[in-house]
Amino acid sequence: MKKATPVLLVLNVGSSSIKFQVFERESLAVLMAGKVTGIGTSAQLSATLAGAEAPLRTPLPAADHDTAMAAVIALIDQHDDGWHLAAVVHRVVHGGADFRAPVLVTPDIVARLQALAPLAPLHQPHNLAGIAASERLASHALDIACFDTAFHARIDPLFQTFALPQALRAQGVRRYGFHGLSYEWLAHEIARTRPELREARVVAAHLGNGASLCAMHAGRSVDTTMGMTALDGLPMGTRSGAIDAGAVIYLQRELGMDSAQVEHTLYQESGLKGLSGVSSDMQALLASADPQAAFAVDYFALKVAQYTAMLAVSLGGLDALVFTGGIGENAEPVRAAVLARLQMLGRFETLVIAANEEKMMALHAKHLLPP
Repeated sequence: MKKATPVLLVLNVGSSSIKFQVFERESLAVLMAGKVTGIGTSAQLSATLAGAEAPLRTPLPAADHDTAMAAVIALIDQHDDGWHLAAVVHRVVHGGADFRAPVLVTPDIVARLQALAPLAPLHQPHNLAGIAASERLASHALDIACFDTAFHARIDPLFQTFALPQALRAQGVRRYGFHGLSYEWLAHEIARTRPELREARVVAAHLGNGASLCAMHAGRSVDTTMGMTALDGLPMGTRSGAIDAGAVIYLQRELGMDSAQVEHTLYQESGLKGLSGVSSDMQALLASADPQAAFAVDYFALKVAQYTAMLAVSLGGLDALVFTGGIGENAEPVRAAVLARLQMLGRFETLVIAANEEKMMALHAKHLLPP
């Protein structure tokens, strides 16, 4: 009888998609990678097995998150290599002040994470839906939560604090930071492949549909551009990034928008989409002849450069700038535009490192699981 192969299922559950990878537990070799897209409309599961030339594709008519998760679990259960699902590893965007490291999921932890949903309304409910679905559909496997905020949890209070009354700060109104799993992977890869930069002052730029920067010294987070929510800092695909707080008051008091309308505008209609009126996709903007598309690209590059200079102050200098994420890795014109605005900082190295939050989550799970 063939010995079962313990595997880890790493999930990134979004509003209309589920991205997943299956890792062999000990070697962390990728055995399968795939995604479910179009959840809520015309969903489709696609997955590629290690060594296979063509992906597997399965339509999932009228799929909700439960149906999509069931299809992913079934694909793993039906595989003929004797996989045994040891754990399901979930990306959770907001861990608040309490969750500073990955944890085994319990009902109490789920309740505490649900209370943080208002701080990440585009992400947290879907992350928790993935946990609920895996508990029902793969009850034999342990659930592990990995947090995008954890990497920033030990930032000095000087970089965490809003200039607000203590009574509000005591209720958790502070800066948390996000994209921590991506930045932790970059720190891991820098230490592995560029040991001479292990102790360096690095600004990491995670640029994609969601975008932020992180100041790292010796592989630890010092400062970051996102704040209490994943809306702050850089402009993003559809998110505004930082704006004058008084503008939000104006939208409500003078323009008559209620909180739901303001939230929808700032999260769904702003950023590159709002600036260009063309698209939230950087490649589409770079290919467009529309002047507003060019303006959106220039604006984005300017803000990345401005925030990089700000984080260089937090670090006391800059030794390296690392680009990652869909835009950071693939949009060379954006990288060039950012670097052109940073010449006054003097000499520093520029690196491009592929994002791999899933591998970082698998590493955490391997160390957290009992032998």
